[in-house]
Order: sequence, then structure tokens, then C-alpha cells
Amino acid sequence: MRLEFPTAPWPTSLKVISALGTVAVIAIGYAAYQAMPKVTGLAHSFGLVVAAVPFVLLLWSYALSVRGYAVEGDELQVRRLATVTRVPLAGITRAYPDPGICKGSIRVVGNGGLFSYSGIFYNKKIGRFRLFATDFAHSVVLVMPQRVVVLTPDNPHALIEHLRQRHPGMALTAAHDAG
Repeated sequence: MRLEFPTAPWPTSLKVISALGTVAVIAIGYAAYQAMPKVTGLAHSFGLVVAAVPFVLLLWSYALSVRGYAVEGDELQVRRLATVTRVPLAGITRAYPDPGICKGSIRVVGNGGLFSYSGIFYNKKIGRFRLFATDFAHSVVLVMPQRVVVLTPDNPHALIEHLRQRHPGMALTAAHDAG
């Protein structure tokens, strides 16, 4: 049985970052196009490639933006516009809401706000984690033996309750809260 969970609505900050980022990327690509040599040849071809890179990054970010989540069997599916990222839930030990979990996080690699927040991040509280998010106020932390995942469903408690029913031994609090 597959159960769908929509992402949290975009907060104003994500809308502003996405709008300004889109304008900046288009401006950079256009400026690179205008600056390239007009004479055909290797320099012109190289200039076209350089000018295209910002547009490709913009389309890539949009195609990989987080659109929703689904739980099917022992797997979390992160729906993106162009693909689905599958995260095994086998051995999940904890699932808990934590709206402040991403505060102070460092992006190791990924997207920091162009249509969504996704990639590998790090913070002192949970270490390295995989992020698939739109609105940090809806953050849910999933702890598995080999990974930590943070996502932002529209209804965090519905996702946690569904996971609790599928994995009855799973803790519902952070390790530092359990003591």
C-alpha cells in the first residue's frame, strides 16, 4: 500500500530565494552570452557552452525540486519533478518532528533554496543528513542505522503516525529528548 504525503507549502523565503536566484542565473547566462566572441570558431563555441551552464543549472534545480513524498512498503519515495529518489526505511529507529533541526546546518553538496532545499547537509545535532525540504517549520527527522533523512511534509504528524504504525518499535523522540 502506497500512502502519499504532499510537501509543506513554500514559505515566503523559498519563494524569494527562487525568484531572485532565477533572475540572477538568467542575468549571468545572458551576460556570458553577450560577452562571448561573435566570430565563429572554438572561442565562440566555448562561449556558448559557458553561457548555457547557468540555464542548465536552473533547469536541473527545477527538475530535481521536491514535490512530495510517498511511503510504499519499506521505502520512502521522494517525488521530484523529473525523478523519484528512493530511501530504504528498513531498520528505522526514530522519527520525530523538529522545526529547528536545519538551523546552523552546513550544506556539503546540494541545492540551498532554488525551488527546494535538497542534498547532503551537516550539523552538530544530528551529524550528516540527507535533506529533501521546502519549509523547515515542517521538518521531520528519520533516523535509520546508516543514514539520517530530513523532510518537510505538509502534515508532519500524519507521516510520523503512518511510520509508527508500520514500524511499531520506532522511537518518536530525538535521542537527546529520550533521557
